[in-house]
Amino acid sequence: MPETVLTADGRVAGRRARATRQRLLTRLTEMLATSPYRDITVIDVARRAGTSPATFYQYFPDIEAAVLTIAAEMAEAGRQLRPLVEDQPWTGKSGYETAQLLVDGFLEFWRDNEAVLRVVDLATIEGDERFHTLRVRMLNNVVTALAAVIGEMQERGRVAEGVHPEAMAGALVGMLAHNAAHQRGYESWEIGVGNLRESMAQLVFWAVSGKRPPR
Repeated sequence: MPETVLTADGRVAGRRARATRQRLLTRLTEMLATSPYRDITVIDVARRAGTSPATFYQYFPDIEAAVLTIAAEMAEAGRQLRPLVEDQPWTGKSGYETAQLLVDGFLEFWRDNEAVLRVVDLATIEGDERFHTLRVRMLNNVVTALAAVIGEMQERGRVAEGVHPEAMAGALVGMLAHNAAHQRGYESWEIGVGNLRESMAQLVFWAVSGKRPPR
């Protein structure tokens, strides 16, 4: 059953209205890839979507509200990163492959959502609690999953007693998110994404398993 979508006046949107709303969000997402979101106007989005500003206002009060909707959908999609941690092997060669897949998941997610994530990061830095909450929600799924794995490894004597599982998990996820967001910057330093990937996988595996990566 499709998710219930309400118009600005509280009415339930029908199939055609939902399609129009989604078209507006899709065109706005495309525009975010080439323009600062504060430079984008309702008229621009409506024109790109083949509709009118009045139609835009039936669904969103302003551009920022539409961007928040896109960001919320992206944060929900970020749940796909959690299964890369849970119920996966974290020792030996298989464990290192798990670390590589987690890194790949972050790199791919950031590439696929680069424009929206750039807006979320900027708004978070500027102190917008709405965007900050979405960012925390998106990353917290991975933090809690990694913390549970590190805690389990600690109980098995593989990770040192002095390690704080939640803090270590937060540090790892912060590292993954930051580096995934700056992939192009590394290339300007003549550091290939492949080298960045392996370096992050080694750090993740070492921190989670308590062992050096297998050769």
